[in-house]
Amino acid sequence: MFSLQGRSALVTGAGAGIGAAVAEAYAAAGAAVVVTDIDKDAAEAVVRRIVDAGGRAESAVLDVRDAGQAAEAVQQAANLGGGVLNILVNNAGAVAPAMFPKMTSDQFDLVLGIHVGGTFTVSQAALGHLATDGTGRIINVTSAAGLVGTIGQVNYGAAKAAVVGITKSLAKELARKQITVNALAPLAATAMTENIRGNEKLAAVTLARIPLGRWAQPEEIAGSFVFFASDAASYITGQVLPVDGGTVI
Repeated sequence: MFSLQGRSALVTGAGAGIGAAVAEAYAAAGAAVVVTDIDKDAAEAVVRRIVDAGGRAESAVLDVRDAGQAAEAVQQAANLGGGVLNILVNNAGAVAPAMFPKMTSDQFDLVLGIHVGGTFTVSQAALGHLATDGTGRIINVTSAAGLVGTIGQVNYGAAKAAVVGITKSLAKELARKQITVNALAPLAATAMTENIRGNEKLAAVTLARIPLGRWAQPEEIAGSFVFFASDAASYITGQVLPVDGGTVI
């Protein structure tokens, strides 16, 4: 039920953190994976780990805001899958924290451009290649910030709320093609959360809001992505699943 054997996947922002863990988990479940990242060396390192473990993977440099690069990466993933792309994970992200009075338009535009613009650009590029036999999946990454808000990251909260809107609207559009669209809202110890974990006061406040009382490792998050990509989730679409130790209840 959770096998991805014979399927192809493209994961954005997969050079480290949750993206890397998801790419490796997909390969372990049998998928052929295109590992994309704006950092070429990071993507290639993940591919080497997958291949060394007996999986199939290729790397691609991808700035998710670039439609040309997105088209090339999607085509590469489709070629790896014998002409079809089964799974797209829109995971690439960035943070530029600042309290609202001091937030610049550049900080706001950067975060919105990567999270919202990137999800739009890569999903649109993938659409013509996604499987329509019931195995087609778009899995977006949102955050508790997009569900309940956050202090000092209005740009990030706005971006992640927009990803929820994209997920739900696209799920309705693509249901007729038997393509499901869902989102995950993870919380893990990654570079994206370093600004919080590295600040003693912020880290303590954040941990106090997590009922399980700890940060997840990226590998703990990856299983939920495998679930949404697998046949076990074939009748689920338009949903947002928090994987955050109970932060959003």
